[in-house]
Amino acid sequence: MATFGNASFNTAIYASFRPTYPRSLFDFIFQYHERSRGARWDRAVDLGCGTGQATVELTPFKRVTGVDPSSKMIEVAQATLKAQPVSTGQYEYVQASAESLPFLEDGSVDVVVAAQACHWFDWSKMWPELARVLRKNGSAAFWIYSEFRFTRYPSLTHRINAYAQGLDPLHTVGPYWQQPGRSILENHLVQVPEGNEVVPGAFKDFERVFFTGDHYPSLPSSRSVILRKKMTWDDLLSYLNTWSALHTFRQRNPEDAENPRGDVAMRFWKDLKEGVERENGRMVEGHDEVDVEWPLAMIMVKRA
Repeated sequence: MATFGNASFNTAIYASFRPTYPRSLFDFIFQYHERSRGARWDRAVDLGCGTGQATVELTPFKRVTGVDPSSKMIEVAQATLKAQPVSTGQYEYVQASAESLPFLEDGSVDVVVAAQACHWFDWSKMWPELARVLRKNGSAAFWIYSEFRFTRYPSLTHRINAYAQGLDPLHTVGPYWQQPGRSILENHLVQVPEGNEVVPGAFKDFERVFFTGDHYPSLPSSRSVILRKKMTWDDLLSYLNTWSALHTFRQRNPEDAENPRGDVAMRFWKDLKEGVERENGRMVEGHDEVDVEWPLAMIMVKRA
């Protein structure tokens, strides 16, 4: 994803205000891996690791490697690691693309994960590389979260969709997402081919799992939403500022910053606040909290 590597992209805000993943998600992945006969816990790899939010959650493994193509993301992840009071040597970070991992030996990895990154992968190359580095019975789990929702204010969902997916180039960020990655994310990875379609016979136990609640009724066997966060309204605005599409919007529309109501993200944030104020019948302050949730989709697979 090219935007995250730009010199002007604020990785510190990204690291601070993106949602973090619940322990239950990692337990779900570890239980899936544990079902393999002779499951091993020696080596795990986090592809598209960003600032290392998911990497550091791979605690059962003796050695964990975070991989990201952006040098800025790797720098932040490494700095965070160095800031820890005690170093166990368990974690490391490498700048590389997910589709080319020459520093990993054949059949050397027990688990591979990717959090909010796999919609950018070239799966014609990713599946062969995954088949190469995974041990027999090794596991992989790739997940994304889609548009945020207000848990208590479903009436505002249409406003969120209009801002994130709308076609108006002056009042929405929809036209500024990098494609086809964004559409793959919005469609909850259903466009990602199964591994055996690319590398016949290499994989087994392929699963698509949807923690999307009732937000997307067309998705099969949907489970309850598990990615939730209580945020202040000020933090929500900071989260909106991490969107890559907004970064691109601002580059292409610098005059938007002169709008008397604020730039496009500020205007959207104010619209959401006003919607909640109408429902609650009272003013909303920046320090007030709101419950936010994200539908999450996952692909899981094992090496045959």
